[in-house]
This record gives sequence, structure tokens and C-alpha cells, in this order.
Amino acid sequence: MLIVEELFLLLRRDDGKAESAMSQNGYGLAAAVVTDLVLAERVTLSDDKDPRATVLSPEPTGHPALDAALARLVEKDGKRLSGLVTDRRLAVEAEVAQALSAAGVVGVEEKRALGLVPARYPVLDPEPERRVRERLRTVLAGGTPQPSDATLLSVLQGLGLVGKVLAEEKGDLGRRDLERRIEEVSTDVRAGAAVAKAVQAMNTAIMTAAIVPAVVAGS
Repeated sequence: MLIVEELFLLLRRDDGKAESAMSQNGYGLAAAVVTDLVLAERVTLSDDKDPRATVLSPEPTGHPALDAALARLVEKDGKRLSGLVTDRRLAVEAEVAQALSAAGVVGVEEKRALGLVPARYPVLDPEPERRVRERLRTVLAGGTPQPSDATLLSVLQGLGLVGKVLAEEKGDLGRRDLERRIEEVSTDVRAGAAVAKAVQAMNTAIMTAAIVPAVVAGS
């Protein structure tokens, strides 16, 4: 499964509703799909603190979510990551749901009441998410992370949802120990320094994007 597909499942309850209506889930999905494209060698990130995303190849991957995101990144080529994670067209929720529905993992209940009632994606096959959660449990307990694990943990941390979404998987880790472990994971990615850099950049971009609206709302 793609990282963005795994994140989609983690961010939703079994009844298909969002785990938290208050979180900026779209930021997380955008970050995850950019990481998927980095791993697919379609996109690269610069070495800047707030890196720029450059398209290496516009060739379609064959996956609806990746290809929709790639087409958008072609339009936004060279833009900074902090701006990209807030781009709604990069969140590709509908395309991810389409792919997971085609695989029999979730159902699709369209928006109702002129869009006031959001779409729901009830889980039909719980096994894919169960496997993801078991992987994350192992990593949080000290296991070696894969790029997908590091990305998922960093995104959930950036959204402020890691303690809620992984309430069982975190075991006895308190908030500070959990943050410390995720920081370790983000620098210990088996795929190498380039992916570790991407994961850390995603985390920073999401946290910045999520914090700014909250500060403005509270001022």
C-alpha cells in the first residue's frame, strides 16, 4: 500500500468518519503523497530548511492518487513544501478512497445535504489497517523503521494526533517519550538520508501549517 493510503485508514474510524474533525487531515495526506512521489523518484526535495519540490519526471505511475498529485506538482514545480502541504488539490482524498474502494478495503458514501454532510468511507476489510498498526507498534517499541513508518509517525505527530490514533500501539510511552521516539525514527530510516530528510521536512511543514491557523483563530 502507498503511505498516503495507510495514513487515510489511520485517520478514519471504522465507521468511515474522520478520527478528529478538528485536525487538518488534508495537510497530512498532502505530505504523505509527496513522500510517496519522492520514493517513486518522480519528485525530489531541495536541501533548504523549507525545501522546494522539483518534479523529476511527469510520467504517470498508474495510481490515481499519485498521478493526481503529480499533475498538481507539475503546476507547482519548485514551490516550497510549507505551501504545498496546505494545497487542497494535493490532499487527493477522493482518489485515495477510489483506490481503496476498488481494492475492497473501504466503502464510499458520498457527501449529502449539498455537501454539509461529509463523505464517509466505512471499513470493509480491517486487515490492511491492522497490519499497519502492528508495524507501528513494533517501531515504537524499538524496531527498525521503514520510510512508510517514519512518514506516518511524523505526519501524525505534526497533526497532533499520534497519541489519539495510536493510543494502543504506543504502549506505556508517555507524551515526551513518544515525541522522543518519533524524532529518533525520523532520523533512522532504512532507505537512507534523502528519505530521512524528506520525513523531517514533512513533519516541520505540517506542524507549521497546522499551528498558524490556530494562532490566527485565537488572536
